[in-house]
Amino acid sequence: MKKQQNRVTPGMSSKEFTVLVALLMSIVAISIDALLPALGVIGNALGATTANQSQWLISLLFLGMAIGQLICGPLSDALGRKPILFGGFSIYLVGTLICYQANSLEIMMLGRFIQGLGVAGPYISAISLVRDLYHGSQMARIMSLVMMIFVLVPAIAPTLGQVIMFLADWRGIFELYLVYAAILILWILFRLKETLAKQHRIPFTRTGFSEGFKEVLSNRITASYTVCMGLFFGSFIGYLNSAQQIFQVQFNTANLFSVYFGALALLLGFSSLINARIVEQHGAKHIAFRAIFTVVLASILFLSLHALVTITLWMFLCYAGTFFFCFGFLFGNVNALAMEPMGHVAGIASAVIGSVSSIMSMLIGTLIGQMYDNTLIPMTTGFALFGTIALGIMYWAERGRIEDGPQEDETFSEAESV
Repeated sequence: MKKQQNRVTPGMSSKEFTVLVALLMSIVAISIDALLPALGVIGNALGATTANQSQWLISLLFLGMAIGQLICGPLSDALGRKPILFGGFSIYLVGTLICYQANSLEIMMLGRFIQGLGVAGPYISAISLVRDLYHGSQMARIMSLVMMIFVLVPAIAPTLGQVIMFLADWRGIFELYLVYAAILILWILFRLKETLAKQHRIPFTRTGFSEGFKEVLSNRITASYTVCMGLFFGSFIGYLNSAQQIFQVQFNTANLFSVYFGALALLLGFSSLINARIVEQHGAKHIAFRAIFTVVLASILFLSLHALVTITLWMFLCYAGTFFFCFGFLFGNVNALAMEPMGHVAGIASAVIGSVSSIMSMLIGTLIGQMYDNTLIPMTTGFALFGTIALGIMYWAERGRIEDGPQEDETFSEAESV
């Protein structure tokens, strides 16, 4: 499938474009992962009453992002991508300053929620930028390359947070966020051209938004893959919420937490690179289905292992390495599959897909995280249960055509509805 010739192209090379998109999406990752080593310290400093209470600093960012996407998506289609980028970064800077000056856990939570509202702009715009310019398996390939670069940030971010904790205190992490946002703002200002031409913009109206919302949710392919994203990403957020406690408390890794966390993120990046090379040959849905199946199988086996032996760090790392590796075949592919039928309403589609899946994943991830009881059973059960549901939904969405492999582009044109 050829990309539309009347699209505006960015004022940069495809490599630079890919790196910029990856870094725009990475503002979510760095806003989470750099803070992970400091969650326990922040909770103690700001008066957390339980160890699990600090996990809300992760969940509330996702909640803010979910709500922000519903606003940024339609405005992105109406005003273009760049105004939403600048607006989102402005809100993000406000939230970061509130967190930096917070003297209570409640104020910190407010700041994190506002940060989440802000990151919605860059995140929505990043996905829409790709959708403006690429389609089908080519889009999946670009998204996989973006994800490959994207995961370098969570690989590095915990170490950056840990280094900042050595040199200063936890507030220095929010100074890092300010610098990161400032660099991206300048990059966009001087290097990125608008990718959504005026003739392709959709004026923002209540009727237009409701119709676009309805169209996204009534399309069987898009709605199904959106729910799938919410399910398996929710399990992943459950891991993120518990990661600091799992490594530093349960397995007593202390400052090596950032090393283990970063190594797993690099594994995800490696599988994303493999996916970028094979997705056009084997097909996004074919690869994604097998990746989820592997996560479910590994989770069931790991749960069974709990009944036989005491789980050690190396056992957990083997299991975590499996689902991290598989997730490299999921994020870019499933998002591309959900977005593929929505090229004519890319902004609203990104908003609805991102918001619905984020709300689902935030609720699921928070539930899993709050159930953390110094064992890996809640997290592993989440991967097994919600992964199984996602498999069933994917198979229903494609009506048994998962085995068709790389021919999925032909099915998208049907724009099938529920």
